[in-house]
Amino acid sequence: MKFTKMHGIGNDFVMVEAVAKGDESLLNEAKERSVFLCDRKFGVGADGVIVVLPSREAQFEMRMFNPDGSEAEMCGNGIRCFAKYVYDNGLSRDTTLSVKTGAGILVTDSTVEDGKVTLVKVDMGQAILERSLVPVDLHDGGTGPVVSAPLEVLGHEYPITAVSMGNPHCVVFVDDVASFPLSEIGPSFESHWAFPKRTNTEFVQVLSNVEVHMRVWERGAAETLACGTGACAVAVASSLNGHTGRQVLVHLAGGDLSIDWKLDGRVEMTGAAKTVFAGDI
Repeated sequence: MKFTKMHGIGNDFVMVEAVAKGDESLLNEAKERSVFLCDRKFGVGADGVIVVLPSREAQFEMRMFNPDGSEAEMCGNGIRCFAKYVYDNGLSRDTTLSVKTGAGILVTDSTVEDGKVTLVKVDMGQAILERSLVPVDLHDGGTGPVVSAPLEVLGHEYPITAVSMGNPHCVVFVDDVASFPLSEIGPSFESHWAFPKRTNTEFVQVLSNVEVHMRVWERGAAETLACGTGACAVAVASSLNGHTGRQVLVHLAGGDLSIDWKLDGRVEMTGAAKTVFAGDI
């Protein structure tokens, strides 16, 4: 299997191309071997495996598999790497691409320098707030958005805000995100009964009305250096809770993402994407 290792601000991926023939067997192999490929001791090492496919509904299709073998609907850092891979490898010379994902068709807009993509802006689509669509169920019979609602986890009550960016997110604001015991608390959020499809959980410290610092526990991947859809969810949640405006610079362990929650509900994310190396395994 040929692969390319890429990352978006430290969120790293094994990219597998199945465009030429739309090879279903290669897709299945990547899915079946995702646990091995993501293993940092015995495989390549990554936060996910992304397969580049042709599409009848868009220019390309993106499929992503987590380190535990499950499939993710979407990945914000991953789709930026996807756009860079497609352009840099000559699959398309369009700097604007439509990409079919499990969260719908998304559009990327790439900045090119010296023949290579350096920065990618992604129209991430609508932020989904209706609790049944996130999904989140607090067993209180409620409907509508979940904003700063109490949720008990490991005997402690946390105010949560729920957002879907095509995949579920639970946002929690804390005073000091650097010292927060993420590895102890994160798994209990991910598998909490309130989240029927499990959840990604972002713990956020507000720095100003335009800046926040977040750490993330990703569903199926544990703590990662960055999460693009998570940064989008954090920007939306920060605005909903009155902590920031609709344009937010999100600081993550691997780097920064600029997020803009448009008045029509769409979210735009801008950040870097880089190629590390290519090989065979």
